[in-house]
Amino acid sequence: MRRIAAFLLALSFCGATNAQSPDTGTGQTEGEAVPVYPVTVFPPSPESEDKEQRRERVVAGLSQDSVGITARYDRMDILIYGAIKREAPIPSGSLDVIVTVEAPSRPLTIWRKERKAGIWINSEKVEIGAAPGFYAVASSAPLDEILQPDWDRRYRISLPLALRAYAGQIAVKDAVPFTEALIRIRESNGLYRLDEGAVKLVDQTLFRADVRLPANLIEGDYKTRIFLLRDGKVIDVYRAPIEVRKVGLERWLYRLAFDQPLVYGLMSLAVAVFAGWGASAAFRKLRRA
Repeated sequence: MRRIAAFLLALSFCGATNAQSPDTGTGQTEGEAVPVYPVTVFPPSPESEDKEQRRERVVAGLSQDSVGITARYDRMDILIYGAIKREAPIPSGSLDVIVTVEAPSRPLTIWRKERKAGIWINSEKVEIGAAPGFYAVASSAPLDEILQPDWDRRYRISLPLALRAYAGQIAVKDAVPFTEALIRIRESNGLYRLDEGAVKLVDQTLFRADVRLPANLIEGDYKTRIFLLRDGKVIDVYRAPIEVRKVGLERWLYRLAFDQPLVYGLMSLAVAVFAGWGASAAFRKLRRA
């Protein structure tokens, strides 16, 4: 009887200890409310599948993986080429390819101007959490015909979905016109571009695309993504980086402005004084002549 009583006492003690131990998987302490988020059902990702089980894969390359920005830099075309690797006969269904090139994303604020008392002033604003400085999409056919919306939302391929999210609380009734205006302005400046039909697909095996980088590039690590689609579904994704950096004198001045701002400011002041003195001396000589 003593052994049975001791066993029951030890069992009850272990159960009480386990009931009071915190749940390390959730990271919540006692008394905190567990947040509830809406559940979004996405289609299965091809990256979660074993590569050996994929029937089609992308093998691609870039004409160059780095871009040097100099004083003479105007614009540049990058050739993106590749092939589709198969270990089985070509399956049925339409095959398409989408190529995207994306610059680093930064937060920004979109303002709406209104005219009050004859003066244009900023009235309403929408803050964007992250928007790429440059974004180009090239496809083998019209985007709305070859890409299903669910897969577009998962990978954020189209231009409207390239804007990551709104920052803070939205103070306007409808934020869509603000994002549309941003896309329209950057399209006119050549920073956002949709080239439908720019990807050339040959015999459902080889493809190529020329992506033009604008003159007003920003530094950073650009991301290149190549999507292989079959019947509107993404079956494989290939990623490659493009390094964009200032080189030469431009790189030295850029680093000097951030690393030694006092020296940069004094040097800029000296250049301005010298330029003003030189222009004044030139005008004096012209008057005497």
